[in-house]
Amino acid sequence: MSIKSEADWRGLRRAADVARETLDALEAHVRAGITTRELDAVASAIFKKRGARSAPALVYGFPGTVLISVNDEIVHGVPGTRELRAADLVKLDVTVERDGYISDAARSVIIDEGSHAAARLRACAIAAFDASLAVARAGNKISDIGRVVEREVRGRGFTVVRGLSGHGVGRTIHEPPTVHNHYVPSRALLEEGMVLTIEPLISAGSADVVTDEDGWTLRTADGSLAAHHEHTLVITKGAPVLLTAA
Repeated sequence: MSIKSEADWRGLRRAADVARETLDALEAHVRAGITTRELDAVASAIFKKRGARSAPALVYGFPGTVLISVNDEIVHGVPGTRELRAADLVKLDVTVERDGYISDAARSVIIDEGSHAAARLRACAIAAFDASLAVARAGNKISDIGRVVEREVRGRGFTVVRGLSGHGVGRTIHEPPTVHNHYVPSRALLEEGMVLTIEPLISAGSADVVTDEDGWTLRTADGSLAAHHEHTLVITKGAPVLLTAA
């Protein structure tokens, strides 16, 4: 969507506040021994308290409140009986609907110290996102974001996962434009007021994706670790406004 009024700003900020609060709570609860279903219940309680709903459940029928993906799982992991273990790399992906507005954010969390490789991968996803902010400005090409993300990821020795990308957001989960994490030539420009996600999804190995038997969970084809970092932001003539950041 594109912001048209103060009401849009208020609605988006309210949804973003729930996404941020939920991610903070989930990260605080991530520990060895907890199940992904128990984490999902933490998110569900916050949503209920804040008058929010799970956008993936609402729009796509996802069988949970939030997406929780572990190690080689890239995204769309279904909460269940799996117990988290020390050194797991956990992706927490929260998409909130509140009063007709939607906000989307994700972060990667390592339980205890984890491996050096996991720490480097997580840091790369954050760095790629941060690097993209320099070009996420009105008048620049949307493809500039993918170019910068891919350059940062490759420079650190990792791989951009293919077929998964950022996107417009605001009134439903996936709106135009597609915000690739690799360079795809396009003349389309970023416009002031445009609401979108930037979300590097990266792998320590293969760029290819396979789908689990559950029909939701996406994994790296070679079983390598994956990381994910995402915010909902608003494009301006200067630095973008990160709605889901503190």
